[in-house]
Amino acid sequence: MKNRLLCTILLCLPVFASSAETKVFEHTLGNGLKILVKEDHRSPVAVTQVWYKVGSSYEPGGITGISHMLEHMMFKGTDKHPAGEFSRIIAENGGDENAFTGQDYTAYFQTMEASRLAVSFELEADRMRSLHLLPEELKKELEVVTEERRMRTDDNPQAKMQEHFLTMAYSNSPYKHPVIGWPADIANYTVEDLQAWYQRWYAPNNATLVVVGDVQAKAVFELAEKYFGALKPSDIKAIKPQTEIEQLGVRKMTVKVPAKLPSILMGYKVPALKTAANEWEAYALEVLAGVLDGGSSARLTSQLVRGKQIAVSAGAGYGLTSRMSDLFELEATPAEGKTVSELEAALKDEIRKLQQNLISNEELQRIKAQVLASDVYQRDSNFYQAMQMGTLETVGLGWQKADEYVAKINQVTAEQVRDVARKYLVEDRLSIAYLEPQTINTAAEKKGAK
Repeated sequence: MKNRLLCTILLCLPVFASSAETKVFEHTLGNGLKILVKEDHRSPVAVTQVWYKVGSSYEPGGITGISHMLEHMMFKGTDKHPAGEFSRIIAENGGDENAFTGQDYTAYFQTMEASRLAVSFELEADRMRSLHLLPEELKKELEVVTEERRMRTDDNPQAKMQEHFLTMAYSNSPYKHPVIGWPADIANYTVEDLQAWYQRWYAPNNATLVVVGDVQAKAVFELAEKYFGALKPSDIKAIKPQTEIEQLGVRKMTVKVPAKLPSILMGYKVPALKTAANEWEAYALEVLAGVLDGGSSARLTSQLVRGKQIAVSAGAGYGLTSRMSDLFELEATPAEGKTVSELEAALKDEIRKLQQNLISNEELQRIKAQVLASDVYQRDSNFYQAMQMGTLETVGLGWQKADEYVAKINQVTAEQVRDVARKYLVEDRLSIAYLEPQTINTAAEKKGAK
């Protein structure tokens, strides 16, 4: 299950502060590196994030997960800084660092005292074009990634169901592949595979440098020129479009894995903000997700968990800022004595109500109030301010979309929420996965019988 379904709307909506209040400064170096700076002088700290326009949705079959694998290898040294030096230097300067890979991007970040910004820039610039990929380091990291996959996916019933669900829901969209990659692909990565992927995508003209904190924009641009300016750009060829073909009917599957409780996962194919014919539809879908799963007063919790007591948990989520069209997902676990079939009927009934009746003005205002409250909350975090800009820029929407978010949500009407429910939450766009729990002994016996 995607993490966004485990949160309430207060945390999951991509909340955007207005640049009218805190201006974003933009500059592009001669080699194509785009730099975004937002000054925030409340504490002497700065967050640096380097975003690359490459993730699992860029990967062909046979090397799925290679973006994530390369993320691990980016900490394994250059000619100038051997393996382990990057993290050691950041720690010595009182900072912390990490990285993450998604379907549409790979990003690296450090949080440090603002005066140490040059340390971050020097290290990131070094590994942007001078990574030294060693076979012995790859061998070690392959074991790490294999174990990561086992813990996060293979031994996690919900994650395992999500993985299989996506392979069914999508026919040809690259979103069907797991970010971490398929086991056979992971086991067969070579240094040559990683080197080719690195050379293709890791270049200044395929990256965005985001800095938020106690800095001066002009000084940041000068520092970026000093450390990144001499890096050579690459000839970045656009990947071919992989538009998902039309779904011709409901799809269903049963996933049998060791688990304590059954569950159901439903996904409707919907556009994202970037792919919607009319932008208002994406914002209306965002509000619709909040109506269903926007805190304790939202419909799934109030109706299915507390009201009918048919579920012990229920959630909904939507990927507004995905690079390609995504899924509007619902997930639930039935209460004791209830079945996934009963829960499926109850979830569809909640969808039907949204299609037939306008949501109340009270519900609509509740969602809008949560967006505004979260906007204020998120502005307290330099990291999340940088995240919003990096995400929007990297998926191709442009960081300026941040300025529109609150206003666009406030413009959504009850009629628009009903219209997107009628248009997109329909059977021919629906895929359903049922998790059927298996006892550990049963699972072990099946494995031994192969």
